[in-house]
Amino acid sequence: MRELLKTEHLSVSFFTKSGEVEAVRDVSLTVEEGEVLAIVGESGCGKSALCKSIMKLLPKTAKIKSGKILADGIDITDYTQRNMSRLRGALFSMIFQDPMTSLNPTMTIGKQIEEAVRIHNKKMPKKQVKKKVLELMQLVEIDEPEVRISQYPHEFSGGMRQRAVMAIALAGNPKILFADEPTTALDVTIQAQILDVFRRIQKKLGIATVFISHDLGVVAGVADRVAVMYAGKIVEIGTAEEIFYDPRHPYTWGLLQSLPILSRGKEWLPTLPGMPPTLIHPPKGDAFAERNAYAMRIDYEKEPPMFQVTDTHYAATWLLDERAPEVKAPIGERRYGK
Repeated sequence: MRELLKTEHLSVSFFTKSGEVEAVRDVSLTVEEGEVLAIVGESGCGKSALCKSIMKLLPKTAKIKSGKILADGIDITDYTQRNMSRLRGALFSMIFQDPMTSLNPTMTIGKQIEEAVRIHNKKMPKKQVKKKVLELMQLVEIDEPEVRISQYPHEFSGGMRQRAVMAIALAGNPKILFADEPTTALDVTIQAQILDVFRRIQKKLGIATVFISHDLGVVAGVADRVAVMYAGKIVEIGTAEEIFYDPRHPYTWGLLQSLPILSRGKEWLPTLPGMPPTLIHPPKGDAFAERNAYAMRIDYEKEPPMFQVTDTHYAATWLLDERAPEVKAPIGERRYGK
């Protein structure tokens, strides 16, 4: 498959009154045509900052310090906002968390989708525009689009509003779609419906997708590959099967142990002790060491490299070093080290 998105050692910082926040630290990843890459991790780990860096949607206080961003073979690392405006919506598009912050409450849903269509098809006749709007509403499975086209956001339910936002994001036929926790604001039943719609659309259109979430349970049904992020860095990446059935990083073990499906018959879910480190002054060595029950002396002194597990599976943990002592993973029966 063709590679549509690639970041090479990307580092992004926010310069605040309190100091430099190293939000994204040396991140390298790829997204291929038609695949879904999920990026998971706790709030504040840098997931959204990474995607907004690629789309150049960061505030003026943020700066790409090093690395490269390649989108469909184009190096966009130093692109200005004027150049980026030509790519947004056409090359890549984004679905945000809360649809109410993306929709204009004073405009009908039809007008807002129409506006997105016209931006990318300025010479399209009016009848064709309306036809395209209805097609987009049908694509995201909005019932009775001929009626709904004249309704306002407040007349839509949360799930229907998110579908409308998806229609707007798809108006320019993008090759790459960023979905920033698109189901977080929805209840569990509607969340499942939106995920089903999302996956059907992705399969039908073959759009390369970066799906951001803090919940491994949510991405289980949509992701082809999963990247686990902690303290601004990718700490493990592999196929969905490898991450769910053969996780190698202690942080991934913690995320998986917290899934409700694994709590059947238990009175409580395991939790990770402590808090993520501040990224104003990232700790020396492995950023996860303070919360890692398997941490060794070297974790506090030296940052682990990405160890290769398979051709598609990598993890940044000293437990994969051939000199590491044997430990038993809490997920499954696999043992690590000598």
